[in-house]
Amino acid sequence: MPRVHVLPHPELCPDGLDIQARRGASLCESLLASGIALEHACEMVGACATCHVHVRAGGAGLPPPDDEESDQLDHAWGLDAQSRLACCVKLRDADLTVELPLHTRNHARER
Repeated sequence: MPRVHVLPHPELCPDGLDIQARRGASLCESLLASGIALEHACEMVGACATCHVHVRAGGAGLPPPDDEESDQLDHAWGLDAQSRLACCVKLRDADLTVELPLHTRNHARER
């Protein structure tokens, strides 16, 4: 089972978190199941870029983003070379370290 280390985020995960995830699950599903309220406005179909995350370690063990994910990433806030959509990342055997951005493309999060 892959381990996902979530770096501290002031609102979503103040202390950081280590989770054991199921191989084959999406990163978004795994974060939500662990109590991290990651935004996912399109219900995890890769159409909104609100589940944008930065894969800070372990990204080499993931397949590269496909064209659809890359197109959506263009709309993400704070995009960098390690940006991925959590709904598009299918977990494999590699452990990941993930940073949650401070903002999403939506101006206000729904609570």
